[in-house]
Amino acid sequence: MNVIIVGAGKVGYTLAQYLSIDGDNITIIDKKDSALEHVNNNLDVMCVKGNATSLKVLEEAGVREADLLISVTDSDELNMLCSLAAKKLGAKYTVARVRNPSYDEEITLLTEAVGIDLVINPEKAAAIEIAKLIKYPSVCSIDNFSDGKVNLVGFKAEDTALEGKKISEIRFIRGNVLFCGVERNDEFIMPKGDYVFNKDDKVYVIGEHNDIQNLFNKLGKYKKKVKRAMIVGGGKIAYYLAKIVNEVGVKCKIIEKNLSICEELTELLPNSIIINGDGMDEELLLSENLLEVESFITLTGRDEDNIIASILAYNRSVSNVITKITRDNYRDIGKAVGINTMVNPKSVTAYKILKYARSLKNKKKSCIENIYRICNDKAEAVEFIVGNDTTNIGEKFKDLEFNENALVVTIVRNNKIIIPTGDDCLKVNDRVIIVSKDKKLLQVDDIFYRW
Repeated sequence: MNVIIVGAGKVGYTLAQYLSIDGDNITIIDKKDSALEHVNNNLDVMCVKGNATSLKVLEEAGVREADLLISVTDSDELNMLCSLAAKKLGAKYTVARVRNPSYDEEITLLTEAVGIDLVINPEKAAAIEIAKLIKYPSVCSIDNFSDGKVNLVGFKAEDTALEGKKISEIRFIRGNVLFCGVERNDEFIMPKGDYVFNKDDKVYVIGEHNDIQNLFNKLGKYKKKVKRAMIVGGGKIAYYLAKIVNEVGVKCKIIEKNLSICEELTELLPNSIIINGDGMDEELLLSENLLEVESFITLTGRDEDNIIASILAYNRSVSNVITKITRDNYRDIGKAVGINTMVNPKSVTAYKILKYARSLKNKKKSCIENIYRICNDKAEAVEFIVGNDTTNIGEKFKDLEFNENALVVTIVRNNKIIIPTGDDCLKVNDRVIIVSKDKKLLQVDDIFYRW
């Protein structure tokens, strides 16, 4: 595909990185020499300097031949205007990042009347991801497939019955879930029966929610349902998050330094308690009943503050600590001090746009429904719907040769969840979930060995 990306910031750079791996022809537009120089020095893509609302600049970038234009600058209005102009000039599909909550009620107008094919709000998307982690407090990552029927969760093996055990030794407690991956020393491993777990492993299992909960009960990993949450930082993510979890009965307390923001949140969130204060102040946190909350979420604009506040809560044994980061190099720092659940809003945005871009490539064969990066981008989990043109339909897995870096982990057929064995096969309209170390799966056929 010919793809134009407007904005060479973190999201734009990440998208260019992933899509160029997929073999797409990428052109990036940005006004800043420094941003384009960083792209030029690290990626094999074309760069165009200028304002993307200029028709001349869009023409120079090849907009008339573009299959997809993605506008991810810091300006909502520029992103919308650029997408509109690109569509008028011939771009087949357009994506715009729109962050202002006031545009939320106008998404239908933007997509239908203006002609933007996908509008994504990074803060809202991040809030949805964090809300899932609050709903499932026993895990440090969770991805949903098949309209929520199937969950892929990651959790630490420490203090569970897995420590020191082989996979073959725990079959009696596994139930109808699959151990589909392990993160160890920043590497992703697809474990076989003789794999021995250690306490520092992050283990990935996939299955239905109730089956995973049963596994956690047997492993001693179960945590009680979150009823009270404390949020440090009162920005857009905090607003969306409180709104989401309030609706399912979670009581939120938001601590924010800025008085005017507190006053605004008080009006917007009548079911939450808003405190004007410093979330780095341990005495304040304790006076606001830190020890009584089941979940503690740090959402300030500074990664350093988020990590420090998270350490305060972690050291006070709050069971579910979630930390927002904007720079991935802080992920290792967080892990070193015991923080395992971190969310990067820019990465969430990039992955959602990547999923959309991949889905455009393969409308005739098995189409992509979901895609998630796992293990710090060392692997990905992809959900396809099997099409008529998919090869090897009806053939038992034990009779096929598979790419050694890919694993079929779940099949959903007629709403039934199947953890596949060698006697299973693919059928048309199956939803098939694949975990792969090859980060460019475009269709189900890519998992089969090719002579």
